[in-house]
Amino acid sequence: MATYENIKLDKGMYHVSGKSFTEVLEGLDPSSQYEQSPLGKMDAYQRQLKRFGIRVSGRGSDPVEKFFATTDSAALFPEYISRAVYQGIEEANALPKIVAAMTDIAGYDYRPIVSLTTDAKKALSDVEEGGTIPSTTVETQEHLIKLKKRGRLLEASYEAIRFQKLDVFTVTLRQIGAYIARTLLKDAAKVLVEGDGNSNPITKLSPAGEGITYADLLALWKGLGDYTMTTLLCAPDQMVSLLSLPQLQDSVAGQSFHATGNLVTPLGAEVVCSTALPEGTLIGLDRRCALEQVTAGGVSLEYDRLIDRQLERAAITCISGFAKLFTDASVALGE
Repeated sequence: MATYENIKLDKGMYHVSGKSFTEVLEGLDPSSQYEQSPLGKMDAYQRQLKRFGIRVSGRGSDPVEKFFATTDSAALFPEYISRAVYQGIEEANALPKIVAAMTDIAGYDYRPIVSLTTDAKKALSDVEEGGTIPSTTVETQEHLIKLKKRGRLLEASYEAIRFQKLDVFTVTLRQIGAYIARTLLKDAAKVLVEGDGNSNPITKLSPAGEGITYADLLALWKGLGDYTMTTLLCAPDQMVSLLSLPQLQDSVAGQSFHATGNLVTPLGAEVVCSTALPEGTLIGLDRRCALEQVTAGGVSLEYDRLIDRQLERAAITCISGFAKLFTDASVALGE
């Protein structure tokens, strides 16, 4: 088994089917063999950074050009970018608060399933001896879910960034990740409201008056029926209306908001507020049942370009789409 100091790195490690660059490295240099050593807390990629003395964070972080000191170390650069972008996605990602399941596919089209949820289908009626047990029908939807490619171009010449410290460059890459995360949230909210193309738009309730009232929150809660309103998805203008409710201005709710920035609603639902949502958006949903996210791989980079220092117009993209699981697991306030 090769040790991390003598592994040959090259572009081909990014093109191994079904494996990421780090997974390929782990196959050559398993972390398990370092469990009792000072390197035990590092993964295979981090050990390669140590091998070439590349520091990507902290006051002593290296300039970008440190990656390109050798042809081997240059092969580490795309993975650095990928990790920084992922970090930005993770920090800004609200999808785990509204998505019930994630499905990864190899392609651009996906046919979701649906479970018929009429009262008759949900009822567990008495079964006489020898009688027929009621069934729940699970069907594929009529229309395919078409995934969208979302991303950003990294428009910077190598000469412009070669002396830039990596910790500062990481901030820019994290922002790219944050942009991607907000765009995906916008796509998810659109599918919740308009449906995924299978005649399943959201049920909209008429507001009680101007702005959001406590009666509106109760209507959303009631509109979900047997589901639990775990999440309120709202645009910033609706967030202001929520914060203006007298019921949210008591001492306990106030202390939580001022201390953590997390709004405690009278109904116990977690609030997700984002500028990615259209003005006037307020959706109550059960995140355990409402939405499925479909992806085709993770963040994609133009690895060859990056390794060859051709950063101009190098694309950072991801492919994703959304399907509704149970249509009645979400309800919106609006006309």
